[in-house]
Amino acid sequence: MVRFVERHPIGSAIVAFLVALLVWAIFAPWPDSLEDLVGRKKIFLNALFNGITLGALYFLVASGFTLIFGLMKNVNLAHGSLYMLGGYIGYEVADATGWWLLSFVVAFVVVGALGVLLQYFVFRRMEGQDLKQTLVTIGISIVIADVMLWIWGGDFYQILTPSWLTGPVELPLITGISRRSGDYIYLTYPVVRLVILLAAIAIGVGMWLVLNRTRIGMLVRAGVDDRDMLSATGVRIQRVFILVFAFGAGLAGVAGVIGGTFQSMAPGEDIRFLLASLVVVIVGGMGSIPGAALGALLIGLAEQFGSVYAPTYAVVLTFLIMVVVLAFRPQGLVAVRR
Repeated sequence: MVRFVERHPIGSAIVAFLVALLVWAIFAPWPDSLEDLVGRKKIFLNALFNGITLGALYFLVASGFTLIFGLMKNVNLAHGSLYMLGGYIGYEVADATGWWLLSFVVAFVVVGALGVLLQYFVFRRMEGQDLKQTLVTIGISIVIADVMLWIWGGDFYQILTPSWLTGPVELPLITGISRRSGDYIYLTYPVVRLVILLAAIAIGVGMWLVLNRTRIGMLVRAGVDDRDMLSATGVRIQRVFILVFAFGAGLAGVAGVIGGTFQSMAPGEDIRFLLASLVVVIVGGMGSIPGAALGALLIGLAEQFGSVYAPTYAVVLTFLIMVVVLAFRPQGLVAVRR
């Protein structure tokens, strides 16, 4: 069984999800009426799409984290604070200008610039010193969190969705039949979440293409494998790493704007998304963009289905996935090939 998991990690994850779904279908109580069946189907579909869209948000946060932590070997435990800072900046820009899309640009630039400062003044001086990086970034995270608490207080903030993304859209999934007209009732879902899902897919595909099909991606991977040899060829590897760190931090800022749009921002969200990013990277595989996508999808689905069908054990289910992956495939579901 262990060999099968090692050879077919993605297939094993799919099989495990289907087995869990089958067990739930067997032991779940049967509906008493047609209306009960329709209601349960609607709840299931909503939990499914909520899990997928939450996974898209986790992927946007974890993709930057997997570049910094998994690929560049920099332990940045201030990544959750960068996420929340991007959300607050996006809120201020959208509230002052009314331009939702502009908030993404400003959050990416500001948080990316902060990432440049972190790489240049912190990580460049502590290369290969994981313990020092961990302790220093924990301190930086606490400082950033306190500054944000001082500026924005402990209230909840939510970025208003633009009018052209407001409201639900009908999906081609039938949830019931109207008694009056006999027409089919289709599942409705917020259009903003679907747009964010498509954006996450586009960003993920773009990142994979850059890392695996371009010269900059080749330089990053070569610098991680043998930094001294690459530097001997005349490549200024520190500049490359600063750009990658800035991009990863900027992605966290963009994810903060997205999280502030269809959820909310409040003190404590930085720790939540830092833990989620760690779990996603460990489950998917450090330094792997497809692994981050798969891990984010599994964690998002586990969190949503757990909150609907087993709210007491929702958090336990998330970490149980990580424990199982570490037990059978410690390198992650999608290991990076070098």
